[in-house]
Parts: sequence; structure tokens; C-alpha cells
Amino acid sequence: MTTPAHTIEEVLGALDHIIRTCEQEGSRQAYFALLYKTMTEAVRDGILAGQFEDGARMEKLDVLFANRYLQAWSQYRQGKAPTQSWRLAFDACKNHAPIVLQHLILGINAHINLDLGIAAALTAPGDEITGLQKDFEKINEIIAALTDDMQSKLEHIWWPMRFIRRVMKKRDEAVIEFSITKARQAAWANASALAQLQGTLADAYIEQMDIAVSVIADRIAQPRSRIAYLLPIIRWWEPGEVHRVIELLK
Repeated sequence: MTTPAHTIEEVLGALDHIIRTCEQEGSRQAYFALLYKTMTEAVRDGILAGQFEDGARMEKLDVLFANRYLQAWSQYRQGKAPTQSWRLAFDACKNHAPIVLQHLILGINAHINLDLGIAAALTAPGDEITGLQKDFEKINEIIAALTDDMQSKLEHIWWPMRFIRRVMKKRDEAVIEFSITKARQAAWANASALAQLQGTLADAYIEQMDIAVSVIADRIAQPRSRIAYLLPIIRWWEPGEVHRVIELLK
């Protein structure tokens, strides 16, 4: 799937294609695609319900945002080089050690910490970026809520997951060394900076973003906290078949 999407419905169709393909192949790449489809549906429903200041602008942002992921997935499938952040997320799907939550967070890390700021800057370049902030925060609230819902679902399916929350010092502390709060703050800062840049300056800034996000990806894949000791236990409890995990997460 190399053709860029132009509408949210086209994005949802592309995500359905990815989920079906990955499920047939037994690829763990399906996990993030499934979560992302849920997020995209929530944004679509929010636009239809008038929850955003500018529905048309939000659809533009959502489609630009999604195309970053769709392009990265397509490039990886074709043996081409996506951004380093996405390559690490996709590479991890070949490894049997990471738990389902790690795969989800690796995708969220690349998409929020790298892609969201870029998409926002393209949607509202220059001084227009300041008018986007409220809707930007709203889409982040949707992502955070759905990620939390997915973690709760995982906890009900695999009870050892509940211990992850117990070792967290604060409710908003990093889960597997990732924090939605910090990610959304960084994404807005990057969007504000990128909106003022063009050409090679923008490209250089994005390259540095990708390097920083890749460092976070390494920590998600191989956490150095106490959570690391719980991960093999959780992984042992998870179903080994991708299609079974997908059934449980739907």
C-alpha cells in the first residue's frame, strides 16, 4: 500500500489492509495497527461530533499523521529504509521476547514523538501553528485514553500485567520507560519549531528528532528498570499466536 490516503475513511481502509495482512502472516506488526485503527475511529467520531475547533483542519492533520505510518510500513515491507524510529519498532516485531504492550508503545513512541510534530507543522505552518494547539491537545487526549484502555484490557487478559502499575511510582510515570505526558509535550515543542523551518533546516531538525526517538525506542525494547524482571513472566502468559492476541484486543 504505497498510495497516500486522502481521507480518514481511506486511512481506515489502509489500516484494515495492514491488520489483515499481518494477521495472515502472523506478524506482531498487527498489534499497533489495531490500536491505531481504534484511535483513528475515535478522531473521526470526534470530528463528526464537533469536538474539535476546526473539523476540516483536524481531518487534514489526522490524514497527514496517518500517512507517516502508512509510508513507513510500506517502505519496510519493500525492503526500503523508513525512519530509524519505525525501523526499530518493526524490527522488534520479529523478536519473540517483547510483550504485547512493548510493541504497542514502540509504535506510539515513533508515531507521537516523531510523526505527530511533523504532521502538525505541515498542517499549520508558520504562525498558524499557535491556532492548532487546542485541537492538538485534544488528539493527544484521545491517544492517551485509548492507550490506557488497551493497557487495562491487557491487565484483565493477563493478570501479571497488573504488577507493572504497582511498580510505578506515579500514575503518569513511564510505562516500560515511556511517558505519554512527556511525549505530547515534546511533540508540541517539535511542531512549534518545525512550523518555522523549511527545506534543509527542517530536514536536519527531523533527522535529529529521529535519533532522539530511537534512543527511547531502545529503552522501551530493553528497559533498565524493575519492570524488566516482570516482562518474561508476562510474556510467558501471553498467547503465542498473533491471531489469538488480535481476537482478545478487539
